[in-house]
Amino acid sequence: MSQLFDAEPPSCPLAGVVDAYLPRLAEFAFEPGLVAAVDQHAAAVRTSLAADGAGLIPRQLRREDLADYVLGFTDVLAETDWREPVGYDFAALRLTAVCWLVREHDLLG
Repeated sequence: MSQLFDAEPPSCPLAGVVDAYLPRLAEFAFEPGLVAAVDQHAAAVRTSLAADGAGLIPRQLRREDLADYVLGFTDVLAETDWREPVGYDFAALRLTAVCWLVREHDLLG
């Protein structure tokens, strides 16, 4: 996570999340519980981003919206002096889910 806070911000903050969390996706093959946890976090992110203001009209997940979400989320993590754990906590699961969403929706391509 330190590279998310310490490095010069890339043009898209999603690139930093993918760089930091893409290796964690390989753990899916060995940890079915991790798949379920990341799926729940991904669903929560999609729900918060993929609807109009009233939450009624679903829309496609957009790179700009997810990037704004990541900026806000990582700002809070930086303010609380969060450090990436060896395992998973809420923040690590959420960032892993963001990485998964970026990959699944080809948001960096």
